[in-house]
Amino acid sequence: MTLQAVEIKPAKGKLGILLVGLGAVSTTFVAGVEAAKKKLRTPIGSLTQLGHIRLGKRTENRNPLIKEFVPLADLNDLVYGAWDLFPDSGYEAAVKAGVIPRDLLDQIKDDLSALKPMEAIYDESYCRKLKSTHFKKIASKWDQAQALIADIENFKKANNCDRMTMIWCASTEAFNSLGDVHSSIAKFEQGLKNNDTAISPSMIYAYAALICRVGYANGAPNLTTDCPALLDLSQEMGVPVSGKDFKTGQTLVKTIIAPGLASRYIGISGWFSTNILGNRDGEVLDAPENFKTKEESKLSVLESVLQPELYPDLYGNLYHKVRIEYYPPRGDNKEGWDNIDLVGWLGMPMQLKINFLCRDSILAAPLVLDLVLFMDLAHRAGLKGIQEWLSFYYKAPMVKEGLTPIHDLARQEIKLMNTLRYLKGEDQITHLGLDYYTN
Repeated sequence: MTLQAVEIKPAKGKLGILLVGLGAVSTTFVAGVEAAKKKLRTPIGSLTQLGHIRLGKRTENRNPLIKEFVPLADLNDLVYGAWDLFPDSGYEAAVKAGVIPRDLLDQIKDDLSALKPMEAIYDESYCRKLKSTHFKKIASKWDQAQALIADIENFKKANNCDRMTMIWCASTEAFNSLGDVHSSIAKFEQGLKNNDTAISPSMIYAYAALICRVGYANGAPNLTTDCPALLDLSQEMGVPVSGKDFKTGQTLVKTIIAPGLASRYIGISGWFSTNILGNRDGEVLDAPENFKTKEESKLSVLESVLQPELYPDLYGNLYHKVRIEYYPPRGDNKEGWDNIDLVGWLGMPMQLKINFLCRDSILAAPLVLDLVLFMDLAHRAGLKGIQEWLSFYYKAPMVKEGLTPIHDLARQEIKLMNTLRYLKGEDQITHLGLDYYTN
């Protein structure tokens, strides 16, 4: 059966990448892209750059590179803009972050030095650990939004961008809950004019992006576009949104290990996770109100994967605890420990222990690249609103109200690949395989 491909506008001209936050993640992302362009490093961890996709039957041996199968923006067409609470250039910020080897940093110094952040939006109640020196001195949230809209339009004109996408790479905001102000576009805009405290800086960035018809990806667990007002706006403006919270480190491991245990029907009585982190994100998460936002994101994973309501004998009494400790000596080198108490045949106890010594920004940077390229693809393909097929990249994937998010990394990859096949009119792959053994 021949399927109809979706009409996708070509990836012509410059693609503007608008980074909210110019810290360790953003500078590592830019450094990696520029190093790949100069053939200094391979973009390890990037599905869009290294991944292949199977098409048709296994016997057909059609496995093109993803970047040759769907029309993604070329790395040479990316231009960067950023906002940050501090005035450091990309190079200065990268030096302070201490993630990138100095020999490589010196080879891309000019590229990073050219990236100078615009003044950010700052609300101390959402980020109490950081004292900003580089923010817009504008009291009205409505006027802050208009200033961001002007920044976006000026950046597009100055850099001759054909298209743009925005991605939140800043630290986690303090915990926030949905309220009446988030229930409709009209109430949200009135809330901006009234300086409603329930409207966070990330929401103002997202609002400005959507008004400018720029897609918005949320790399932190903040309550941002996952509210009726901004979801309605994304539909009205015809632009995609995705999020939230980059899936790196401990949660990445959790979405690989937990589905495997569940698929073998091994019981779990307890899962204790703790990690230490010393970068700016760790400092922000040292505040209880900010950690609560992250905790909500990290705790949601196991319940979705294990489905205790369906398997009460296996997971009904699971005790799940997550901790993050700020430990400055480690910088961006995060270390995570997981202790998993298992229950096997005859109710016999077992244990699994994991010690993951990872680099937070090194894991996040390729996700930023994939997300900005796929968000741009989605926009050119006419996809709008929540992009659930990008759940592969997030700890707490956004889904339509009433749906349970998928956290299993393997199932998320299947969804992503099948979406790409759908866009190009290729058959979905179910992995049934019976047709190889029957006439």
